[in-house]
Amino acid sequence: MIGVLTWQRLRDLKWSELQDAADGWGEVSNRADVARDRVSNEMTNRLAKSQKGEAATAALGRLKRLDQNFDHIYTECGLVRTTLNSLAFELSGAQWRLKDALEDAANLRFTVHADGSVSYPAGGENIIDGKELPGGSTSGSPLSTPYGPSLGAASGAPPLASPNPNHTKAQAIADRILRAVNEAQDIDTRFSETLGRLKAAPGLTVDKRTWTDAAADAATVRGAADDYLKKDIPDDKSPAERKAWWTSLTQEQREEYLAVYPNEIGNLDGIPSEVRDTANRDNLQLLIGKLEGQDGEKAQAQLAGLKSIDKQLRAEPEPGVPRMYLLGIGDEGLGRAIVSFGNPDASRNVSAYVPGLGTSLNEAFARNDVQRARDTAKGAMRYDKSSAAIVWLGYDAPQLPAERLIDNAGVMFERDGKVGAVAYNEFMAGISATNQNPDPHVTAIGHSYGSFTVGQAAQRDGGIPGADDIILVGSPGTGADSAEDLGVGKGHVYVGAADNDPVTMLPSEDEASALGAGVAGGASVGASLGLVGGPIGGAVGGVAGGVVGGIAGYVSSEDESQLWFGTDPAHEDFGAKRFQVADGPRPLMDREGLTPAHSDYFNPDKDAESARNIAKIVAGRGNNISTEEPR
Repeated sequence: MIGVLTWQRLRDLKWSELQDAADGWGEVSNRADVARDRVSNEMTNRLAKSQKGEAATAALGRLKRLDQNFDHIYTECGLVRTTLNSLAFELSGAQWRLKDALEDAANLRFTVHADGSVSYPAGGENIIDGKELPGGSTSGSPLSTPYGPSLGAASGAPPLASPNPNHTKAQAIADRILRAVNEAQDIDTRFSETLGRLKAAPGLTVDKRTWTDAAADAATVRGAADDYLKKDIPDDKSPAERKAWWTSLTQEQREEYLAVYPNEIGNLDGIPSEVRDTANRDNLQLLIGKLEGQDGEKAQAQLAGLKSIDKQLRAEPEPGVPRMYLLGIGDEGLGRAIVSFGNPDASRNVSAYVPGLGTSLNEAFARNDVQRARDTAKGAMRYDKSSAAIVWLGYDAPQLPAERLIDNAGVMFERDGKVGAVAYNEFMAGISATNQNPDPHVTAIGHSYGSFTVGQAAQRDGGIPGADDIILVGSPGTGADSAEDLGVGKGHVYVGAADNDPVTMLPSEDEASALGAGVAGGASVGASLGLVGGPIGGAVGGVAGGVVGGIAGYVSSEDESQLWFGTDPAHEDFGAKRFQVADGPRPLMDREGLTPAHSDYFNPDKDAESARNIAKIVAGRGNNISTEEPR
């Protein structure tokens, strides 16, 4: 962009002109964003509601392409803007360092020549004849460092320094001038390459290859903009401090962060939900583009999950279900996804459900776990319209194949849940920081192994931030001896345990260890069946092998109150409120699989009583639930 750079050109550079150019690209990006929203929210949705037939279908297809075109323009122009602003930021630093050196030269009455050399006057005294030492001129050394001559400078090439004390000062100034010019030249070269990559092919067609290219562009710009933007993202601050940081930014700064760092902003607890949703919807397209260019089972499974979530985000909400918000998305580990139905910042009632064993970002998660949050929101809104329900996949749950878990199940299970508990509490602290109600009603929900994760979160110092109630369904235990250990008072801990859900009757770890061979065998069966509950179902099958044909059944224990993770939450010794649920289908005998009752708690079609009770608790109507006796 600059060509051959001299110190004069760097001195006279008007980097504000680069910022003006960046503003122009930002304006184009913003207009594309507005147009994208209009196409999606006004034109496409209205047409889909009001028109049917071939013409309407064709028009919807073209509108979808137009939406994608505006989306791509928004993304790429935003990247150009940040690249130019980053260039101006870095060049301004080099220019400041140059001007500082020139000012020092002027104060000392040294002369800086066109080639960057510095002349200095006579000074000092010759120790032989006592005469003043003559002045001279010196040039910057390419071997110098910010701390003086490099080690290589002592190896012969540089001339001997003059004893004139002004020479040392002039040499330092000349070195600073040369370093500033070289730094600016390196900056220019680096950003020229970055901008050169932000080019669309002639005859733009936005397809999966386009988004793969956009994902690579975003990664390139992030690398170039780290000093300009990323260093200020408060990753190590509390959610409340992050909210304050976001509030303090100018609109232009927010737009740049959203354009270049949608992954960081969208997944940063404490950032307002509307902002997170915007960032994550943009990042979703980049992730899809990134994974489209990858092979491998994990990438393809995550890609299927992302596409399913994207399809649901674009669909018109069904009656009685609030708008869908994407509060987190990522491909790290087994994948991350946080989906809310309803705005958790504006809602008086907010629930956050943690899914269990075998869950990862894939099509099954997008189909089943997201639906559970949707059903919870729909049910809660019957009792209080100001309700939002979240499914939180912000950790790596234990996975199949089950044999890997059974070998060291106690350690493996506890490790994942405890790590997940820290992340869950961070998320819940963010919900508390951004909610706009003076005293929101917050419910933590754990299903299956997710109940252990929630239980561990509740037992950390301070408990689950903001939580008023805790719901545990299909639980193998929480690691707690009593509901009192969960920090909300035993009267606010609610438990659903179907009589035909074998996961809620798992043996204690000691018992399972004694039956190790049976557990491993049953786990293999559970894994091969590929049923909901996976490893837990496999473990149940192995333990119960001697009871019901070596596949499924129930295990009698010496202490019937104990499960794998401590006291059974549905047992009277635990002290929680047990709400009424359907018995559910029997394992295998009703021909619905190994653990069918384990999956129905949220489903109003299969277990209306359980779904209704969960909805009442989430809506703050816990006193109106139907109950049943503890075990």
